[in-house]
Amino acid sequence: MKLTTKGHYAVKALLDLSLSPLNQPISVNKIADRQHIPAPYLEKILIQIRRAGLIKSVRGSQGGYQLAMSPEKISLGEILTAVGDKIEPLPDLDNTANSPEDWVTITLWKRLNRKLKEAIFEISLADLYYDARSRQADLGEGNNFIV
Repeated sequence: MKLTTKGHYAVKALLDLSLSPLNQPISVNKIADRQHIPAPYLEKILIQIRRAGLIKSVRGSQGGYQLAMSPEKISLGEILTAVGDKIEPLPDLDNTANSPEDWVTITLWKRLNRKLKEAIFEISLADLYYDARSRQADLGEGNNFIV
């Protein structure tokens, strides 16, 4: 699995949205400024995430984006899939290997692929939020939330 810049920015943006008090909408520019992401690129990413149903957009002067559900219900895997990151770390492997060694190796990689995919979909946005807050507290930082 390769985490792309787009996937990295998507996770940062959704973590930023998870901080919004009472799930108030946050503008693209505010998220982009706080997370040091180019706003036009972030807008494209957020559109993809909105289409996946993980966030909602609110129009108007007080508009922006907000989570469509609680952070506990949004997985890392869903975020990465929404922006097109591939969860499968290896290409499809041929199960018709001739030697026992090849078969064992292929079986091993398939098991590892499955476990990695399970782990990615078990990690929630809330888990990431608490990890980031814990790290922030360790560093003695205030409420600036930059991932």
